[in-house]
Amino acid sequence: MKKSFFMTFEGTEGSGKSTQIKVAADYLTAKGYKVQVLREPGGTRIGEAIREVILNKDFTEMTQETELLLYLAARAQIVREQILPAIKKGMVVICDRYEDSTLAYQGFGRGFNQATIKNVSAMIVRGKLIPNLTVLLNIDPGLGMKRGGRHDRMERESLIFHRRVQKGFLKLAKQNPKRFMVLDSSKSREEVAANLRKGLDRVFKLEK
Repeated sequence: MKKSFFMTFEGTEGSGKSTQIKVAADYLTAKGYKVQVLREPGGTRIGEAIREVILNKDFTEMTQETELLLYLAARAQIVREQILPAIKKGMVVICDRYEDSTLAYQGFGRGFNQATIKNVSAMIVRGKLIPNLTVLLNIDPGLGMKRGGRHDRMERESLIFHRRVQKGFLKLAKQNPKRFMVLDSSKSREEVAANLRKGLDRVFKLEK
């Protein structure tokens, strides 16, 4: 059995995560890995219900504290219901967003203390569950918003907010260079996909 692996994809709105996650999943599956793709918030019945609340554009009165706690509640559910069981089975788990999103959006974006977020997150997952690899799809938020549109509550935040989030992601990547793979997602989908596959070849030591 191939060794389990926990991979996350991060980025601001319109960075192309969904497209490149499929590229990664298909590529690794073709190489013989068993892959499970998940998303945060979501991935479980409870998590998907929480997602509907968090992203509902009509809930403009939602406080920042409520937002943070809802994201963490969804994480508690997906970690124990989906991520840990898959890892125990030796699978490659690919998650669309994880703790780095909370640090970037609620930490750098909203202004919550980073240490507090990390401590609470560690508590809800009953320890530290750190990704083996985090792919950061980096794009100027202005361009990303034009690509992805402004449909849900988070996407409708100001451009200034999304620029703070982007700076947060880049700072996290700088602090964790061995874990992060930063890709320029302003390039074409094909170019980003090619660079992603090359990166996966290096990380997984795959044969060409």
